[in-house]
Amino acid sequence: MRSLNLWLTPLLAVLAVLGYGPGRAAAEPPPFHVPWGPVENLAAILPNVVDFRGTPPGTNDWSCKPTAAHPEPVVLVSGTSAGPSQNYRYIAPLLANNGYCVFTLTYGIDPNTVTGMLGGLALPGNADMRAVAAGEFAPFIDRVLAATGAAKVDLIGHSQGTIMPRWYIQFLGGAEKVAKSVNLAPLWDGTTLYGLSALLDAMKAAGLAPLLSTVAGVFSHSVLDFFRGSDFMNAVNANDPFPASIEYTDIVTRYDEAVVPYTSGIAPPGPNITNIVLQDACPNDFSEHLFLAADPIAGQYILNALDPENAQPIDCTGIPRNSG
Repeated sequence: MRSLNLWLTPLLAVLAVLGYGPGRAAAEPPPFHVPWGPVENLAAILPNVVDFRGTPPGTNDWSCKPTAAHPEPVVLVSGTSAGPSQNYRYIAPLLANNGYCVFTLTYGIDPNTVTGMLGGLALPGNADMRAVAAGEFAPFIDRVLAATGAAKVDLIGHSQGTIMPRWYIQFLGGAEKVAKSVNLAPLWDGTTLYGLSALLDAMKAAGLAPLLSTVAGVFSHSVLDFFRGSDFMNAVNANDPFPASIEYTDIVTRYDEAVVPYTSGIAPPGPNITNIVLQDACPNDFSEHLFLAADPIAGQYILNALDPENAQPIDCTGIPRNSG
């Protein structure tokens, strides 16, 4: 989301001075240790905080073949201005330890934006989501299916990683290639971001839409599509927004500071829809938008969503099974 861009760009310069530059983490043999907890979180993320093209442990083993227990490979889709090495430092090794073939990609680096002109520090997720879905995401899914021999994939998305795939699912034939969609901090109705969406609507009504698009496009060609009432949101919500052939699990937090209100991530009731508010089961869970992908309770829900036949009770003080 745009809020991440605001603090991440100056942070890059500071981290570069401190010696944290881009580069893949050292290879780690399975089972992988999952760094739950604040101290381990910090130690794991700092060396990778500007590694936008790297991949976390347990991912992109193109020789991996799904098992009968887990027949669909899992594709992790990051949020705006985050690469897989940052976004899925926790979930990726957890899934690999639990027997899944796990794949991920860096997408949406736009060289026509300021955020895309930073060389190795260019920020992902700032290209137009329609173009990304067609030109990057769809081919990646096909590559995963071809390599694994699977008929469908399961998706796990965070933030923008929950909505860019909607274009693929609804307009590019993706509904036939996705079995489950597990979503962290989704924004099905867009974000109002503390009234900013109303201001944008007023500017559009005043005939300032072209100017608004030009100014925003200096930094990002995706950010305006996150807002409630955007052309992108209207399109993906117009017809059959949640195809019945896909099982959706939506995991939201009441403390989300980017998806406002957080209920934007709660899909309409349906037989293929499961909505989870973290604090309903664990009221002392204070994870917000960014750290939802590092939340051990969310990790437990993810394992249950991918394998409901072997779902386990949520332990608000525990960590997911097979955390290494």
